[in-house]
Amino acid sequence: MSTSSLAAPLDVELRPGRPPVARIDTPPDVVGWAAQYRDVLRALVAEHGSLLVRGLGLRDPEQVGAVFTRLTGGLMTERESFAPRETFGSGLYASTTWPANQPMCMHHELSYTQEPPGLMLFACLTAPEDGGATAVADAAEVLRELPAEVRTRFEREGWLLTRSYNDEIGASLEESFGTADRTGVESYCRANGIDFAWQPDGSLRTTQRRPAVVRHPVTGEACWFNQIAFLNEWTLAPEVREYLVDIYGADGLPFNTRFGDGTPIGEDVVELLNATYEKHTRREPWQAGDLLLVDNVRTAHSREPYTGDRQVLVGMAGPRRLDAGATNPEARTR
Repeated sequence: MSTSSLAAPLDVELRPGRPPVARIDTPPDVVGWAAQYRDVLRALVAEHGSLLVRGLGLRDPEQVGAVFTRLTGGLMTERESFAPRETFGSGLYASTTWPANQPMCMHHELSYTQEPPGLMLFACLTAPEDGGATAVADAAEVLRELPAEVRTRFEREGWLLTRSYNDEIGASLEESFGTADRTGVESYCRANGIDFAWQPDGSLRTTQRRPAVVRHPVTGEACWFNQIAFLNEWTLAPEVREYLVDIYGADGLPFNTRFGDGTPIGEDVVELLNATYEKHTRREPWQAGDLLLVDNVRTAHSREPYTGDRQVLVGMAGPRRLDAGATNPEARTR
């Protein structure tokens, strides 16, 4: 039973270029504090799109899992992951395995699934020496900033995600679908609107079309919601892209994105999307013990390059089936 109605208000620091920050004195009972302040924290995330809680003093995976559970009522099991993660318990994961010197560009977690999480939770146990922030960007602001011709096309067509599963790079079939059995994989794909084709070498290629703009489930505001830029070949470092194309071919990349009609997305469009994100990016360096809550529909997040050790645990909650959104009547009727 929530006791947040008795919780004192939290002071939230709002500064340009930074996410909202609530600074607290480390409570003697961190898990109990999370239960008491659950509604307060969730209301602040609803108001601001994200919230960094500093001073909570999170220190180990068991404690983080308990805090995440108190704040959400239960965590999601990830499906359709694009890279491996270490698991620390039901619904509690390490950050996605990704080279420390390469950015993970702005994206909305699992935006290519039919029921993506509504809330993302991050806990920093070890802060990096330099860099490594989990930055955020307002999806409605990004959508408004995009040129009309780009915005309208994606509203009309959506976007395509193509994936090639092999045993060498990216998440395995079992990590993505919860099973390596062909029948089980095919059943999952059919149930989740994913076209699939087994290749002669036994690998799997999939294609799924998703909306690029959705309506926020609470406010109804149109939000730019996808992983078009992050999972596109042009966001990869040039040497990485050249290597993957050389090994797997242009049609066999582990992941790539296209316009909804199947047309390739040019490098200029990807650069435009990433530049628009950067214009609206807010960042705050991690400190050990921090908690970050992110509205996954309203707010995109990224992971910046870093040096040194970095341990950030991740949880997802509140799966939602979202309605496609449009900012002009013509896009809705096409």
